[in-house]
Amino acid sequence: MSSLKAYRLLTFDVYGTLVDWEGGILSALEPSIAKTSGESKLSREQILHAYHDLEKSQQTKTPSMLYCDVLTTIHAPLLANLGLPAPTEEESIAFGESVGNWPAFPDTVAALRRLKKYYKLVVLSNVDKQSFAKTNAGSLEGVDFDLILTAQDIGSYKPDLNNFAYMLSAVKAEFGIEKDQVLQTAQSQFHDHHPAQKSGIKSVWIVRPGATMGNLEENVFDWKFDTLGEMADAVDSS
Repeated sequence: MSSLKAYRLLTFDVYGTLVDWEGGILSALEPSIAKTSGESKLSREQILHAYHDLEKSQQTKTPSMLYCDVLTTIHAPLLANLGLPAPTEEESIAFGESVGNWPAFPDTVAALRRLKKYYKLVVLSNVDKQSFAKTNAGSLEGVDFDLILTAQDIGSYKPDLNNFAYMLSAVKAEFGIEKDQVLQTAQSQFHDHHPAQKSGIKSVWIVRPGATMGNLEENVFDWKFDTLGEMADAVDSS
């Protein structure tokens, strides 16, 4: 299919694509960074690479652990890796619970409402149900998704191909929609585009210029836009 409008359903990564994952993590780490004397020499890239490595390792080790608990678990090792003071248990729990407070990108909500005129909208997220519910009620302003699939529902984390097989089975059962009518819509090459390609799913790369996490040397995609708003513009005008 050569036209975006030829597809019937968009599956969204949320954190990194719709929500400012990196900004949310950096904000949640600010209290720990503020404990250091003087100005922190840590760069954005250093913090995010350290976070991503620990998150990926923990998700592989404990695929059924809730995402908020993954964050709580890696908080102390992350601070140690960055040379920051050890956190209290309460601080690590607060870091884990910060997910639902991370902000949406400015274009997200309006773009989703425009795209809903043409597609079923499905969440396929590496998160737990409670954190996503908080996000959806908060920075996503109650956008009406047609189906919500989380790592908690599936029992594994992307890039596990099981997550994509689960999604395809669910959208066929729920809507009668086949794989060739689905577009994986995401920022992360690691979590979404490479496994989507391996699963035979076409994808739209929402680049989010400046993003650090989830990048790979090889970029695979069928369509590419800097923002979700630009994608909505392209669909409206096609």
